[in-house]
Amino acid sequence: MTIEYEIEPIPGLPGNLPPGETIIWQGSPDWQTLARAVFHTRLVAIWFAVFAALAFVAGGTGLNGALITLAAAGIGLGVLYLLARAGARSTIYTLTNRRIVMRFGVSLPKCVNLPLAVIGAADVRALGNGNVDIVLRPTQRFPLGWLQMWPHVQPWKVGEPQPMLRAIPASFAPMLASALISADPQRTPTAVTTPAETPAVTPVATPMGVAA
Repeated sequence: MTIEYEIEPIPGLPGNLPPGETIIWQGSPDWQTLARAVFHTRLVAIWFAVFAALAFVAGGTGLNGALITLAAAGIGLGVLYLLARAGARSTIYTLTNRRIVMRFGVSLPKCVNLPLAVIGAADVRALGNGNVDIVLRPTQRFPLGWLQMWPHVQPWKVGEPQPMLRAIPASFAPMLASALISADPQRTPTAVTTPAETPAVTPVATPMGVAA
């Protein structure tokens, strides 16, 4: 469920927390890691470098062609870095003792609420520099479309969108695991896994979409 709003009584949240709910962690994506993981800036830089080298070696325009290609690369990469920085600055992930709240959107913030009870598992994917992506696997069909969630959604899972926390500190994973187990003591410690591990969490039937 999403909410569009303009006023935040608490940063990252569309409203005050109800009694008994507390914030465990708040954070935003690392914009440089986001640029590399979402906008593939390294691959774009390599692509332009190869074409610049080909332009220089092939003759014809020679050095001028290579310089034009490099200038285009600088502009293109600059735009991608600006998008990554804006996306990171407009995003706040919040973990409470009851839910995960994902606030994102540059022009008009959106808020997505995921009760911990409907998160069956969470897969951690290392990105380097101490940052990770975490895929949240709901036990129910996620109600929002892939494009509505991008880039905070697992790539290529268009038909079955799975929310994704992007480019956050690896130290968040143990906090999430603890919160998931506290919310549902029936869970096993493998609620949060690395790619080499297999989730082993009994699904629960709490409705998704509790809003602040």
